[in-house]
Amino acid sequence: EMKPQRQSESTEYKHLREQAALPGRGGIARIWAAFWNTVGGLREGLGTEAAIKQEVAITLLAFPLSFFIATNLWTWVALIGSLLFLLAVEFLNTAIERLCNHVQPELHAAIRVTKDLGSAAVFFAILLAGLIWIAALLARFGF
Repeated sequence: EMKPQRQSESTEYKHLREQAALPGRGGIARIWAAFWNTVGGLREGLGTEAAIKQEVAITLLAFPLSFFIATNLWTWVALIGSLLFLLAVEFLNTAIERLCNHVQPELHAAIRVTKDLGSAAVFFAILLAGLIWIAALLARFGF
């Protein structure tokens, strides 16, 4: 029985490996470039997105409160971690929306669904942060 010929796995996925990272950029140079990409993303998000501005403002206000609310290190990590997670999800949602707008500037049903899915992700991140903060407040003050 003859099997159909297949390209070797190394050849078949070569284009993916080539896109994985910038060739010739490794070590500290790659980390430094990634840092400046992050700074650019933070500037863009804070400069243009109302939701990111609001969530950063909440995080900045909540940070000092977290020291008063948390009764131990792990509670503090959960409080701050939940806000950092929310920001990460919001930045990813913003990136998805920007890409959608770039690929399809006109209204399109599939793009609307994609944006709705990103919005749902943000909603659940907000729910998680709220749950953690409420639990910490209950543990601290025993309402």
